[in-house]
Amino acid sequence: MRIDVTFPSAGIPLAGHLYTPDTAADGPLAAVVVGHPGSGVKEQTAGSYARRLAEAGFVALAFDAAYQGESGGDPRGLEDPAQRVEDFKAAVSYLTTRTDVDTDRIGVLGICASGGYVIPAAVTDHRIRAVATVSAVDIGLSFRVGPDGTQDPAVVQSLLDAAAAARTAAAAGEPVPAFPLRITEDAARAAGRYAHEGWEYYSTDRGRHPRQTDDLPFTSIDKIVNFDAFHLVGLIAPRPLLMVVGDEASTAWMSEEAVKKADEPKHLHWIQGAGHIDLYDRYVSQVVPELTAFFTEHLAADRAGTTVRYR
Repeated sequence: MRIDVTFPSAGIPLAGHLYTPDTAADGPLAAVVVGHPGSGVKEQTAGSYARRLAEAGFVALAFDAAYQGESGGDPRGLEDPAQRVEDFKAAVSYLTTRTDVDTDRIGVLGICASGGYVIPAAVTDHRIRAVATVSAVDIGLSFRVGPDGTQDPAVVQSLLDAAAAARTAAAAGEPVPAFPLRITEDAARAAGRYAHEGWEYYSTDRGRHPRQTDDLPFTSIDKIVNFDAFHLVGLIAPRPLLMVVGDEASTAWMSEEAVKKADEPKHLHWIQGAGHIDLYDRYVSQVVPELTAFFTEHLAADRAGTTVRYR
């Protein structure tokens, strides 16, 4: 079952879809907060994973980030990593108000950029008992060095010049220019598999949604570049960490580096033959069993609050 919910995040109203099992439970259930990729909305891959987690017996909450989708906040489309981290904590707070949720058994799942945001959220919020990511990206690192780590250093400097100009424009009361996220199919093909996957998901019927973010205010850029998702990942322990990546994803190196920095219990799970965005939809049936096993073990009623090891 799915219901529409709203809850505040630092004064901004967030819109969510709460998924619950179809069969009645004997008592409060374990719950998982699911975050969407950068520029995505709850109706896309986040909702797909949340629905499947509910089918596995969890309460699952997918929500739109502040400034995006059906959530509040201006300017529209702003990507603010600090706010995105706060959004996860606010989602956890909302779940603690529900009588159908066991507040000692709440986990988080971040997809793509949200895979970066759930790490600092969990580091500083001990109500989060288990952390999982799918195709995790440190969005700050991605803007600084590129999704595959090979970006020309001049690119980020150019972006920061544009961000500075945008702030000056805003101070003068002028419209803030936007950074386009969508490119043509030909440009995407020329840019490689990662770009083409993004075009195919967000620009075709495969995944496109009318409320997705197609461009960012340039005032997002300096906020993003300043963000570091994984530098404190070691503080998640002794709570468990699972990171799932496609072995053909250009962004897989970020999850590898995060797992190296993390302390036990941790696990990096590879999906063979999958690229980055393939895990949004095409390989969900392979990813969900890993997530279900992970959250079932670590959010089990008789193990809440204890240290256990996945695999």
